[in-house]
Amino acid sequence: MLAQAGIASRRRAAEMIRAGRVRVNAKVIREPGHPVVPGRDQVNFDNQPLPDPGRRRTLLMNKPIGLLCSADGAQGKTVCDLIANVPGRLVPVGRLDRDSGGLLLLSNDGALIAHLTHPRYGHRKIYRVEVAGPCNAATLARLREPMEIDGYTLRPVQVTLLRKQGGHTWLRFVLHEGRNRQIRKMCAQVGLNIISLVRIAIDNLQLPEDLAPGQWRELSAQEIKALLNQGPHDPEGEPTLS
Repeated sequence: MLAQAGIASRRRAAEMIRAGRVRVNAKVIREPGHPVVPGRDQVNFDNQPLPDPGRRRTLLMNKPIGLLCSADGAQGKTVCDLIANVPGRLVPVGRLDRDSGGLLLLSNDGALIAHLTHPRYGHRKIYRVEVAGPCNAATLARLREPMEIDGYTLRPVQVTLLRKQGGHTWLRFVLHEGRNRQIRKMCAQVGLNIISLVRIAIDNLQLPEDLAPGQWRELSAQEIKALLNQGPHDPEGEPTLS
């Protein structure tokens, strides 16, 4: 909620909460994951009510390569710079690294953000990946098996061969979890060099073919409802302070 209200980035907001600068219903809270119910709970920051973030809205952006997925521009230009004229504070929902592009959601809807980022819901994310290197049946089989990355065993991933041309191969990855730089680390483990990585869908929400990199459009109420209907209801997915 602090991030949505424009107080600070989620990381900085968590530090502020731990420092005791936030009260919920007059009680000091030091746990960033403390659940809150908008409209019922009174949240104060430095003894002042949080500003109204404005109406809920969610944008679908075709993220350009070279921009950070962050609301904090301390380390360079971010996707939020492309929506500087949009009222309210919208934050990226999940991550695409600087060298990746494609479908990215930005929102100030706490319930939707929690639903899309909570691992228990297992939202399906689809990527089109161009690689260089030997990509044969054995390589594909290794990519589809549970891999260990950074000491963690990944869930099996659906990998489909799309086409081959001139020493390059195009693959389709379907993930239900989003470990840090997962596809890049998987490909590196089997000797493939990624040329381009583009997210093309989240569940049934697809990247529009006519949406150029850097452009965005607002999601409809029906599209948001469809995303929220994916996966089981999880009380831990309620909005939190940070």
